[in-house]
Amino acid sequence: GLFVGMSAREFPEVPIGAVARLNQRAETTELNKTYRQIGVKLWGAGAYEREKVQGAQTKYKTLFLMEEGDIVVNKIWARNGSVAVVTKELAGSYGSNEFPTFTPDRSQLDPQWFHWITKARFFWERCDEQSRGTSGQNRIKPEKFRKILIPLPPLSEQRRIVGRLEHLASKIEEARGLSLKSSQEANALVVSAHLKFSQDSPTRVGDFLRLDEDKVPVVASENYPQVGIYSFGRGLFARESTEGSQTTYKAFNRLFNGAFVLSQVKGWEGAVAVCDPNFAGRFVSPEYRTFCCIEGKAVPAYLDALATTSWFHSQLKGLTRGAGARRERVRPELFLDLELPMPTAEEQKRLAAGFERLQPLKQLQAGARAELDALLPSILDKAFRGEL
Repeated sequence: GLFVGMSAREFPEVPIGAVARLNQRAETTELNKTYRQIGVKLWGAGAYEREKVQGAQTKYKTLFLMEEGDIVVNKIWARNGSVAVVTKELAGSYGSNEFPTFTPDRSQLDPQWFHWITKARFFWERCDEQSRGTSGQNRIKPEKFRKILIPLPPLSEQRRIVGRLEHLASKIEEARGLSLKSSQEANALVVSAHLKFSQDSPTRVGDFLRLDEDKVPVVASENYPQVGIYSFGRGLFARESTEGSQTTYKAFNRLFNGAFVLSQVKGWEGAVAVCDPNFAGRFVSPEYRTFCCIEGKAVPAYLDALATTSWFHSQLKGLTRGAGARRERVRPELFLDLELPMPTAEEQKRLAAGFERLQPLKQLQAGARAELDALLPSILDKAFRGEL
């Protein structure tokens, strides 16, 4: 009974250090050079580009260049799956000494195989085991990272399985797309009701929302649990904590229940949301502006429904000029000056109660999305046991 549930094709495991070498390309920081900074999301969600920084703005004397195919490790959060493979788009970005990089030996390890490993729970657990330090810091040291064992079939098998994973992941994305379509239909319903019951003349946003920020000065030794905001009205999400010593910001904004949150950088593409109790008390960068509803003029639950609609995002689009990275920020004063058709607060309450009835539908969609989310981990599990 020893081999019950074990595949006949279990792959041999090797330490990362046997197939990837520590390779940090150090550059002395130049004061007047602009650096694209890399960040690494938790739980294998990949690397991303953080805000650009001038050499003069960073405390690091040395920065490290990232190349395509590098394995990049966030020493502090590796225990929470903060490991990624650098994509073509992120080549040429930089990280501090907190982001060591390893170059895979491509004759043995396909970077895409490792990309999928970073998404697997067993890998996060192994990172966690190697991160437990005596210093209480729980950072992972490069020599500890090198010891982590990964499954390593022959290169041809790695590529075959990667092909399967990409195919299945695209199918999951397709199903997500269908789920999204039905939530768009629910949003269309919100917009038509909104326009139908709005007052005759448009209302200035500043007449129903007021800039209201709980600014908290950053202390180097403190930890600040962060919140991010998805574009296209998909709401807030929890992010890793930031240590005060790791940020150039002098203060963070603390969220409160019912706050209307606007990303200055991405507000034009629908990075807006209403804060619920789950996120109250967490922190956002000063690039996220918070507003409160003026009593008797606006209802948070109503704005919450409105903030998810592409109609509302299209209103915000007109507030900025430029394109791409050069697009202007959505300034609070411009936002507060925006005129929108709005129902009275009483009407908002009534409609918000009606929109509540859409909640079961939205929860059903969220449930379907959660099932889709659970699908990939179980597929990965099979893949790394050699059953795919």
